[in-house]
Amino acid sequence: MKVTVKQLVNNAMAEIETISLEDAKAALDDENTVIIDIRDIRELYRGGKIPGATHAPRGMLEFWADPESEYHRDVFSSGKKLALYCAKSHRSALATQALQNMGLESICHIDGGFEAWTNADLPTEEVPKK
Repeated sequence: MKVTVKQLVNNAMAEIETISLEDAKAALDDENTVIIDIRDIRELYRGGKIPGATHAPRGMLEFWADPESEYHRDVFSSGKKLALYCAKSHRSALATQALQNMGLESICHIDGGFEAWTNADLPTEEVPKK
């Protein structure tokens, strides 16, 4: 293997903005920030999500972000700051870097991800199965 996942994540972390749990919690009340959960839907069903977070599965993220894609979602062209998270902040680091490379400028990810969020006893909400 020429490049390990750890190296990919470390490279991404050097290029992206990481916000603290405190800043992420404050973003819950910021109408100019959208928190994006990129985890698999099964992870949301098992453990819930950050209140008000928008689910955008990692596998569709670039397609949802691209305004020229048939799968585009308006939240990605809203002009609001996007704060991504996953379980531990590895996938969200790579996802943030990918979206940044696509040209999104107001984007970051949450340090420690959902695991750190729940370990800090911050609020969560259930995601009911559809």
